[in-house]
Amino acid sequence: MKLLRIGPAGAEKPAALVGDDAYVDLSDVVPDFNEEFFGRGGLETLPSVIAERVGDARPIGDQRIGAPIARPHQILCIGLNYSDHAAETGQKVPAEPILFTKSPNTLIGPNDDVRIPRNSVKTDWEVELGIVIGRRTSYLDTVEEAADHIAGYCVVNDVSEREFQTERGGQWSKGKSCETFNPAGPWLVTPDEIADVKGLGMWLDVDDRRMQNGSTATMIFDPLFIVHYLSQFLVLEPGDLINTGTPPGVGLGMKPPQYLHGGEVMRLGIDGLGEQRQRVLPPR
Repeated sequence: MKLLRIGPAGAEKPAALVGDDAYVDLSDVVPDFNEEFFGRGGLETLPSVIAERVGDARPIGDQRIGAPIARPHQILCIGLNYSDHAAETGQKVPAEPILFTKSPNTLIGPNDDVRIPRNSVKTDWEVELGIVIGRRTSYLDTVEEAADHIAGYCVVNDVSEREFQTERGGQWSKGKSCETFNPAGPWLVTPDEIADVKGLGMWLDVDDRRMQNGSTATMIFDPLFIVHYLSQFLVLEPGDLINTGTPPGVGLGMKPPQYLHGGEVMRLGIDGLGEQRQRVLPPR
């Protein structure tokens, strides 16, 4: 299944993608794709409902697509999780996943505007694979067990302010949690639709110039390992989002570095998970 949320910000309705550009409304059977929905096993109830409604599919057209999940309990992020990205930033490949958090209120739709924060001089882009947790997860015994705890995957743009992140005397979250810094979607894709999550091409363009062109194949820690690992330190709740790191091509790694200032357009995507497009706005 490919699940999405359609409508104005704050009033999105849950739906399922049919074909490439149509959807069926699920709002009469699902209040939202949120913690309660995933926690009660709501994904299992949808295939039959979607099958019955295929004939009622409507075109998406110019309707706004929101983030594919409601605001999660938490957004967790893994840093330097691609060997080639670690190399471009001049840092060692980590022995264990680097964990930081991102404010849940950074979550926006895949095509919503991204806003440069005030006093920013180093706003950067990062195409990433997002993991959505499907059930309460704590102290998993094996890596393989993590597969039963993943609801699906989505495209994420882990927008980052590098000066805030590394030069302002604090944890990475300071440069990751600015308003609009986590576009997600366009849809949540369930694992059964992905042949090999460790072999997905991913890319990002700024003003039609290809900046990132990578693959999840260069991930250091794969999604199952990440979920298992995190479960040893904290409780993952249904609907939580995990950003799993980015391949090379970020502005920080260029010589000289290149950053966003407002006026640009970012486009990004991952094989089988869809594409995003964001205008970059200057500070308020």
